[in-house]
Amino acid sequence: MIFHFLRVLTIIGKKNSRNLLQRIEEKLVEITEGTTKILVPEKSLEEKVPPKEPAFFNPVAKLNRDFSILAYSAFWENFDKPKIFLDGLAGLGARSLRVANEISDVEKVIANDVNSEGLNIAQNSVKLNEISNFDTSEDEICRFFSSYSKKGKRGSIVDVDPFGSPTKYFDCAIRATMHGGMLSVTATDLQVLHGLSKRSCQRKYHGIPIKTEYSNEIAIRLILGCLEFVAGRLGIQIIPQFVHHDMHYYRVYLKILNKPGQKEQLGYIIHCKSCGNRKAVMKQEEICQICNSKLDIGGPLWIGQLFEKKFVVNMIEIAPKFVVDKRCGKILEKCALESEMPATYYTLDEIASKMQKSPLKMKNAIKKLQDAGFMASPTSLNPTGFRTDCRIDEILKLLS
Repeated sequence: MIFHFLRVLTIIGKKNSRNLLQRIEEKLVEITEGTTKILVPEKSLEEKVPPKEPAFFNPVAKLNRDFSILAYSAFWENFDKPKIFLDGLAGLGARSLRVANEISDVEKVIANDVNSEGLNIAQNSVKLNEISNFDTSEDEICRFFSSYSKKGKRGSIVDVDPFGSPTKYFDCAIRATMHGGMLSVTATDLQVLHGLSKRSCQRKYHGIPIKTEYSNEIAIRLILGCLEFVAGRLGIQIIPQFVHHDMHYYRVYLKILNKPGQKEQLGYIIHCKSCGNRKAVMKQEEICQICNSKLDIGGPLWIGQLFEKKFVVNMIEIAPKFVVDKRCGKILEKCALESEMPATYYTLDEIASKMQKSPLKMKNAIKKLQDAGFMASPTSLNPTGFRTDCRIDEILKLLS
């Protein structure tokens, strides 16, 4: 009788599993990103906030994935080691599928997630695209990365794309990235990084943000600063190659070298809310040199370059080979221009407000600064933002 009862439970269990699978399959639709066919939940395309069940997929993050394809392809272009991509939080595998399908000569793509339903959907997408270099792993992310943290097994590109903060994965992700490889990281906890809770930000990122017109840049530098802090403890050097910000996320791409950094890149952003003076410094300052007001201090954070110019130019050159959003090219052109510019940017609206007049056109403002002998360029981080080595009091004189 007990055997019969267990057998009935097993039959019911199998029946429910089949029904669940049928419901999931009924809700999946096929889309195309780049040149890759991807099966996604229908509700992900219909609802404002994509549901997490049966697997999370955000269609708005297509630009994010487009940039990944360009960055990874540029990085691997003259790469002489195994091209192995490790995706720690793959979801239904959209990014991994595109890497496997669209970038040539990739030897192995491994998509990991704890959600078996998402991985099953990914495997069905693999069949649609007839991909042969794609494997899945169902494991907790740090256990997954740990299994690839030994010499000879590490990934040449490792990706971390979580909900919220990525900081708890930094250690294991760095360990899973080979010497000379790339680590790409996404952060979506914008409220923390923008200073809603300074204590929470300090706990997660080892630094304090300040609310400014360029809060997004401070957020990116906090992410990089935390990565530098963790990497330094492991005897690793990080070299940012490209960063991107769009709507709900920040994303950084860095080269990993198994040696300590040769130059100190952790410092502070000091900002005067009275006159608008700001700069990156190695040591904290308390009083503004222009108006003697008390300064706000952000950090410790990364104060080095955000972009590697040669790498960004390479991304621009290979872009025509791929099917990506037209915005990619325009954004990358700005990245190349600002790659060697000072930290922090100004906005045309900020300057116009201080002068109590209408904002100048970007090209006119930059020309005036350059004609006066200063460096100046637009920034990819804000459509009305510009970088310059000119101090705020001189900017106001030149643009008045």
